[in-house]
Amino acid sequence: MSRISFRILHAGALRRPMGECSRVFKERYPDLPVELESAGSRECAARIFSGGIYDVVALADTAVFASWLVPDYVDNYYVFATDQMVVAFDRYSRGSGKITGDNWMDVLLSPGVIYGRSDHNLDPCGYRTLMVWQLAEKFYGRPGLYKTLKDRCSRIYPKSIDLAGALVEGRVEYAFLYSSVARQLGLCQVNLPSRINLSSPALAGYYATASVTLEGRKPGERVLLTGAPIEFAVAVPRNARYPVEARWLVEFITGAEGQQILENCGLIPC
Repeated sequence: MSRISFRILHAGALRRPMGECSRVFKERYPDLPVELESAGSRECAARIFSGGIYDVVALADTAVFASWLVPDYVDNYYVFATDQMVVAFDRYSRGSGKITGDNWMDVLLSPGVIYGRSDHNLDPCGYRTLMVWQLAEKFYGRPGLYKTLKDRCSRIYPKSIDLAGALVEGRVEYAFLYSSVARQLGLCQVNLPSRINLSSPALAGYYATASVTLEGRKPGERVLLTGAPIEFAVAVPRNARYPVEARWLVEFITGAEGQQILENCGLIPC
């Protein structure tokens, strides 16, 4: 009789690194079927909260673990990488020849230009995009910039990897993504100043001046989330079917070989 699959649930932005790590896992446990499932990190948490059984969960924000899963569904989680927010595009995007870290908002707000983000209620990249816009309004001294960018953003996707796919396919011209995702897909990117790209632990207090209201775990519940440096984390759920094997994978991801895979995928191991 076939064995029940070892199930990995991960943020869409982690598709490639988790795929590479699972390949090594299969070499270690060749007789154990492996199933990977991806969604926005908040949607991942909702699946566990709703009774889903997974052996390893890797998310794009420690805040999702802290507010949704610990301590009822996860005992501990481990930060394994960081990243930064960028404006991604390709050479066919209108204005791609002149966009810079100083004028990106003007290019995006030019007539006819289509830009997108992921859903802030499902995906950390989505609410981080809104935080970047709030911080940009302050950093560039442009009152009303946040509202204008939010109102003019006509394309919203469930998770960042869906948004990236839309950019690759030409359905949007610019997208707010993690640098690692843009690099994995060979996209061009504008690097934003550290005071708005959510990359620096030293600027955590400054990032916290941005905030987004999100849907809570319960219907009708609303929660306020403040800005913080980007951190990716991994955990073994309490109801994992294969806890020994799951702990091996977590140790691999956070170990030297796993960290090299993460770095090769554009993430910043930590």
